[in-house]
Amino acid sequence: MNPLPKVHFVEKYLLNPTNPVTVNLIGAGGTGSAMLPKLARLDKAQRALGHPGLFVRLFDGDTVSATNTCRQLFTDSEVGLNKAVCLINRANLSRGTNWKAYPFHYNEHNILRLVDGGAANIFISCVDKVAARFEIADIIKGMTFGCETEPYRPFYWLDCGNSKHTGQVVLSTVSAVKQPDSKRYCPVGKLPMITDEFGDLLRQSELQDDTPSCSVEEALAQQDLFINDEMANKAGQLIWNMFRQGMLEYRGCFVNLKNFKSEALPVG
Repeated sequence: MNPLPKVHFVEKYLLNPTNPVTVNLIGAGGTGSAMLPKLARLDKAQRALGHPGLFVRLFDGDTVSATNTCRQLFTDSEVGLNKAVCLINRANLSRGTNWKAYPFHYNEHNILRLVDGGAANIFISCVDKVAARFEIADIIKGMTFGCETEPYRPFYWLDCGNSKHTGQVVLSTVSAVKQPDSKRYCPVGKLPMITDEFGDLLRQSELQDDTPSCSVEEALAQQDLFINDEMANKAGQLIWNMFRQGMLEYRGCFVNLKNFKSEALPVG
């Protein structure tokens, strides 16, 4: 007898919330700048389907450099401005949203400025530093803000990371999500965090050179031109599947643009 397929049933609050689903997008660089437009399209589509949509807050303390205008989604006129402010202003003007930019990095010290403690229903991390991932994990694990019916209770963490040619998108639960009984599937309520499941691999990657790029040539030598777009596409599709299907067989993927291969990460 074949075992039942393992699936994760999405937290029901996200499917039928009383308020827009709150999203913390952490990092406005290569992947983050590509991710925000995906979230804007998701918000528009969800509202058209009768869902309250999304409320996004973007965190980044960096300013736009001339180098950023090639591989990241910034223009020459935005050089010297804060990345989060540029992207959120652009989204609000084009989509009529009221999303918020926070011109500082998401860390233990800075979230003390926020009355909600930096909580959200969904966290999406698009950061370069491995240490930043572990700090985000510690922050999320320590959150006790809110209850199930409140708009800032943390449910999911979606991490997007990449090197020059490769990258990963991994969805985790903040705590176990209650699953329904099923005779067709084997429901999985707890999705491990990337820092727990792949912590050793992350620490090994930390040994690679992460020196800031001073030219477009150096930036493209460190990361391919379209690797961030690929990560944002995969992450956007995963979130869309969460809302539209309410059930996941896969919680992410690993991508290699050099050989055009993609490997799905199954639930369980």
